[in-house]
Amino acid sequence: MKDLSRPSKNNRYAWQCTAGATLLSDNRTQFCFWAPSATAVDVVLDGGMIVPMQALDGGWFSAEAACGVGTRYRYRIGDLLVPDPASRAQAGDVHEASIVIDPHTYEWRHTQWSGRPWHESVIYEVHVGTLGGFKGVADILPKLAALGVTAIELMPLSEFPGGRNWGYDGVLPYAVESSYGTPEDLKAMIDTAHEHGLMVFLDVVYNHFGPDGNYLHAYAEKFFREDIHTPWGAAIDFRQQAVRSYFKDNALMWLMEYRFDGLRFDAVHAIGDKGFLMEMADEIRSTVEPGRHVHLVLENEDNTASLLGGVHYDGQWADDWHNVIHPMITGENEGYYQDFTQDATAKLVRCLSEGFIYQGEDTRHGKGRGEPSSHLQPTAFVIFLQNHDQIGNRALGERLTLLAPENALKAATTLLLLSPMIPLLFIGEEWGSRQPFLFFTSHNEELAKLVRDGRRNEFKDFEFFTHEENREKIPDPNAVTTFEDSKPNFGEADQPDHALWVGLYKKLLEIRHQEIIPRLPGARPAEAKALGEKAVTACWTLGDGARLTLEVNLSEQAVSVDTKQPGRLLFASTDSGLSTREQGQLAGHTALAWLEDAQ
Repeated sequence: MKDLSRPSKNNRYAWQCTAGATLLSDNRTQFCFWAPSATAVDVVLDGGMIVPMQALDGGWFSAEAACGVGTRYRYRIGDLLVPDPASRAQAGDVHEASIVIDPHTYEWRHTQWSGRPWHESVIYEVHVGTLGGFKGVADILPKLAALGVTAIELMPLSEFPGGRNWGYDGVLPYAVESSYGTPEDLKAMIDTAHEHGLMVFLDVVYNHFGPDGNYLHAYAEKFFREDIHTPWGAAIDFRQQAVRSYFKDNALMWLMEYRFDGLRFDAVHAIGDKGFLMEMADEIRSTVEPGRHVHLVLENEDNTASLLGGVHYDGQWADDWHNVIHPMITGENEGYYQDFTQDATAKLVRCLSEGFIYQGEDTRHGKGRGEPSSHLQPTAFVIFLQNHDQIGNRALGERLTLLAPENALKAATTLLLLSPMIPLLFIGEEWGSRQPFLFFTSHNEELAKLVRDGRRNEFKDFEFFTHEENREKIPDPNAVTTFEDSKPNFGEADQPDHALWVGLYKKLLEIRHQEIIPRLPGARPAEAKALGEKAVTACWTLGDGARLTLEVNLSEQAVSVDTKQPGRLLFASTDSGLSTREQGQLAGHTALAWLEDAQ
C-alpha cells in the first residue's frame, strides 16, 4: 500500500485504503470492491453510466472510470444496487449513493502538532449530534481547554441509518455521518482542537454492523461466520485477510488522514480474536510518524490485562471502577451491579491497588472474567463516574446528580480526578447537569417498533419496571423528543448552583495538572486498605518518589483514621473534612487528598 499520509508542501493529508474509490487524477477514479460471493460486479455512476469491474484473485473486483470528485456511484451485483462498504461519504443516508471525494481538499493549519503523552490525558466524551454537528463541537473547545480537559472523545461518527443515533448502529465505517457535517468539517474541528492543545479521540466499532443498511451478507458472505454469534448476530470473521485489512485500513485512515490522536475500540470482547487486536495495534504503532503521540484504548469486558501497558494498548475503560463505586453512592443493586455489591469495600480496595476487580473470578453468571492486572501502572485504567453507557443505558437516562447525595458525588469526583488513573468525564458532568442522556435512534417504522419494544423489555426484571405501565414510561428511542431532551444545555453552567460544580471540577483539574500529572510517569500501583464500610485509603508512589494519598469515605457515617497527616493537604471535598480528621474522624461523604513530597 502506498503511504499518502504525510503532508505535501501545502499541508494536506490522505491515506490510501485497499478498498473504495481512490482519486487518481482530476478525471479518473479507481474502484476496488471485495465481493467474494459475486460472480460479476459493475460500477454504476451518475446518469446511469455502467463500468464493468474486472474480477481479481481472492474475491476482489477492480475498475477505473473517467470521473472525478463529487461523482455519485453504487456497485451492482445482479439486480442489487449497493453503496460502497468503504464509502468515504454518502449522498444522504446509508441506502443512497456513495460519493467520490478528494482527501487532499482540506489544508491543515497545525501540522506541527504531535499530540500529548498518554499520562496527560483528561478525557471528555461527547456526542456530536447533540451539539449540532462538528461545528457545534468546535464551539465548546475553548471552554473545555479552560476547564483542564486535554482530550475530547467523540462517540462513533460512521454513517448510520437516519440522522439521530448514538453511532453504534453504523454500517459504513469509512463514511463520516452526513448529518454531522462533511469530512472537511470534521478535519477543521480536529485542527481547531489541536490549536487549543486538545487531543481528539474517536470511538470506533469493529465488532458488529447496525441492523439497517448493511448489505455485506448479499455479496460477501465470508465477512461473517455463522458458527459464532454475538448480541448483534453472526460474528465478523477476522480469519479473512480482507476483513482484517478492512478494519486496519479504517483505523489508519482516521489516524493518518483525519489526524485523530487516538482510538477507543468498542466492545472488543465481541471480536474474540486477540491476535487480530495485537496485529491491529502493531500495524498502527509501526505506521504512525516517529515522535507523534497516538493512543489506543479498549473497551473489553474480558479484562485482558495482557493487551495493556502501552506495547499494544495504552489503557482500557475500567468498568470495574465505576461498577463498584456507583452502588456505593446510589444504593442501587440491580443488573450488573449485583457483581459488585457483596464485599464492596474489599472490591474497591482491590480496584485501587490492582486495577481490575475481576481477574479470573466468576461473575454471577458463573463465568470467569479477567486476568491478573496488579503489574500494570495506574494509567492503564480509564476511570469514570458517568459515560454514555452508564447514563444512556438506564431506562430514563438519569445522571448521578439525580441519583446520589451531593457530598457523596463530590467525594467520588475527588477520587476520579485526583487518582493517578486516567479520568474520563461525560458531557455536562462538569456543571452537574440534571438533563437525561437517553438512547435515541431514527430507524424506519418497522425497525423503530422492534427497538422500542426491545428497549422496554430489557428492563422488565428491574423492580420498578416489573409493571407494564411503568415500562410504558420509558422514552421511545425513535421519538424526536427523546433526542431533543438529550441535548446538553451549556447555558446552565453559568447558573449559580451549576457554577459551583464547574468550580469544583476546575479546581480539581488544576491540582491534577500542577501536582499529579508531572509525577505520573513511573507511578506504581497503590497500597490500599479499608477504613470501614465504603471507606478506603490508597497511597500511590509516584514516578518522582512522592506519595499521593487519597482517603475516601462514601458512607454516611464517619470512620476512624490516624490523626497523623500523610503529607500536605491538596484538597478536601467538604469544608469540615480537615477539622474532623484532626479529631481522628473521616466524615461521611468526604474525600481528602494528600501529597508527601519525595525526600
